[in-house]
Amino acid sequence: MSRYFISFLLFSLVWSGFSQSEPLDLQQKDTITHKQEYGLRIGVDLSRPVLSFTSDGYTGLEFVGDYRFTDRIWLAGELGNEKRTDQEDLYNFTTSGSYLKLGIDYNTYLNWYGMNNSITVGGRYAVASFSQTLNEYRIYDSNRYFSPDDFVLGGADPEEFSGRNATWLEMVIGMKAELFANIYIGMSIRLGHLVSQSDGDLERFPNLWIPGFNKITDGAKWGVGYNYSISYFIPLYKKAKNRRAESNTKTQ
Repeated sequence: MSRYFISFLLFSLVWSGFSQSEPLDLQQKDTITHKQEYGLRIGVDLSRPVLSFTSDGYTGLEFVGDYRFTDRIWLAGELGNEKRTDQEDLYNFTTSGSYLKLGIDYNTYLNWYGMNNSITVGGRYAVASFSQTLNEYRIYDSNRYFSPDDFVLGGADPEEFSGRNATWLEMVIGMKAELFANIYIGMSIRLGHLVSQSDGDLERFPNLWIPGFNKITDGAKWGVGYNYSISYFIPLYKKAKNRRAESNTKTQ
């Protein structure tokens, strides 16, 4: 009987030695994966309808949309239409037309687990097609003896200059926050650089305002814009992302 007891004791000691030779991994294994939603987000710019109601001589509407292409990259675009009447020193004119902007947004914000907010930087290539109507114009005259209060009226018969177009590049900085489930509010600031505009009869009447770009001044090719949007996210499919990998990314 003692022989069996001694054999069992020796076997236990050998097995214990093998077991302790390997380090114990006390770190908890996290195998939970987070299913990230991929899909299409569509909405409308809120600032243009507000301006349409509060500003005389302006009507506009812009639709916004983006599609989640990767974890950080969204394919984005805007489609809009604007009509605006301006009074300059010598001109009263109306610009009317549509524009399309396409590009990408890169999300720089590291979300907590389960969040879908974004702070983005991106770019757009934009094209606009529009017409300008010269409603009336005045003639510049340094001698104000006969018209001390204003310049002499040169013509009041509207003349339309149609078939105009322009292209430009935009740098975009924006953010979107999930207000409710799949409902997002957002805003963006845009700096545009005019690339080209139709030649045609620009010498007779130049482009002073371009839909989607904003006001143009002599010799300047830069425009500034903004939008405030509300949009709805339509989930199309999901991709798994390891939760531990997401946490490690944040701590780096």
